[in-house]
Amino acid sequence: MTATTGTLEIDGKSFDCTLGRNGVAKTIDKKEGDGKTPLGDFSLREVFYRADRVSRPETRLPVKILTPETGWCDDSKHPDYNKKIKLPHNASHEVMTREDNLYNIVAVIGYNYDPVIAGKGSAIFLHLAQPDFSPTAGCIGLRTEEDIRTVLKQCDNSSRIKILPPQP
Repeated sequence: MTATTGTLEIDGKSFDCTLGRNGVAKTIDKKEGDGKTPLGDFSLREVFYRADRVSRPETRLPVKILTPETGWCDDSKHPDYNKKIKLPHNASHEVMTREDNLYNIVAVIGYNYDPVIAGKGSAIFLHLAQPDFSPTAGCIGLRTEEDIRTVLKQCDNSSRIKILPPQP
């Protein structure tokens, strides 16, 4: 069975996290839709939050409010692949204002963005885990909103998070 929990580390602090439903992948092996979380050391690019549900997170990263028009393109054949988009949009995409609370605060992980490579994976976010701590589609889910706020409070544009594989 593939392990679907791991550890996120930042500045010497560790947080239990959920990983992709199919485990983890080295960045070289990551593919769109594989249900795997990329392993490695990444920046956090920007933060979005639901101002209608939660207060603005404290961070030195760029912060934007999520609106019903906020989406993220996951269509590897489209020029907007792995980018924030305005809805409605003609390509396959994720709606960022979810009905559940998972994206009340969401940070974009600096995976596959400079340059964006079609098919290497998109929409890899740091967000709240499901209440039962079940796997993600490839993102990193932290157990509590407090954990997310603790991580983000430490971050600026030079910060790096480390996604570690499950320990045996």
